[in-house]
Amino acid sequence: MRILLVSQMYPGPDAPDLGTFVAQIERALVARGHEVELAVLDTRAGGKLRYLTLARRTRAAKRPDVVYAHFLVPAGLIAALAGRAPLVVTAHGRDVRNIGAYPGIAAATRLVVRRASTVICVSDYLRRELETKLPEAAGKIDVVSSGVDRERFSVQPAPGGPPRFLCVGALAERKNVVRLADAFVRLPEGTLTFAGDGPERTALEGRPNVELLGRVAHDEIPRLLAASHVLAQPSLVEPLGQALLEAMACGRSVVATRIGGPPEFVPPDAGVLVDPLDVDDLARALATAAALPCPNDAAREASAAHDVLRQAERIEAILSRAAGLDPQA
Repeated sequence: MRILLVSQMYPGPDAPDLGTFVAQIERALVARGHEVELAVLDTRAGGKLRYLTLARRTRAAKRPDVVYAHFLVPAGLIAALAGRAPLVVTAHGRDVRNIGAYPGIAAATRLVVRRASTVICVSDYLRRELETKLPEAAGKIDVVSSGVDRERFSVQPAPGGPPRFLCVGALAERKNVVRLADAFVRLPEGTLTFAGDGPERTALEGRPNVELLGRVAHDEIPRLLAASHVLAQPSLVEPLGQALLEAMACGRSVVATRIGGPPEFVPPDAGVLVDPLDVDDLARALATAAALPCPNDAAREASAAHDVLRQAERIEAILSRAAGLDPQA
């Protein structure tokens, strides 16, 4: 099957952490014998004008059997307007939140949904949100998470010493990093490491036993997880929680928000779900997660349903159906 993958996020030389979840699905589809052509943006630079570059790359692509776009707008919109090939598009979260938040996004998203054979949502939470905002999407949605490479994110022995907490992601308000740091200070011991950067960095600087690594290449995340006991991601809302899946695949317990996708895949023996606005609840969750086994076999087992090989097989079936092809051919 000839697949044109269109995405506004893809890892590149100056942004190796950008859209890694897109690249891992692409690699899995290639491994399954498909020809995947890329029309992607692999840098954060360029402002909104970079979407003109994405449009040119999409129009210049060879004629595919099916177009597979990531994010409803802008990538899905560009793919919808660029040609007549069957379209499948994955919604990841922010693209759904933007509906109604910015002028024109609802109309643009409605066009994409109408044009697409199937819309994939990365969690059932996101499916419900999209159907609430665009009722016409109902009946066109399949739920398939971005998956996790369980070979790359494998179980490692626990580090020694006091509990080591890790938070992976942007230092932004939605990621709730300041409340996480406020909760951590209430624990009697341990360290808290942030792998990421963003506007909340200044609010985290200078805190005892808190380390700020800045933006980290995705290739470094398995090593950071191996050096930690618990992955904490108490976001205000998390449509899926890719870092949580990666930590669980490594046999690490997690602290996750109960708002969004995490309740769909984090069982009680793999971690703790929290009210992200309650610092006391978050402090208790950190202590409870640190007391769970490390490595945590239950966390590893829970990640199996999201193995990227399994998810790629499901996406292959969706793409084949859209293209009118036999997925086994």
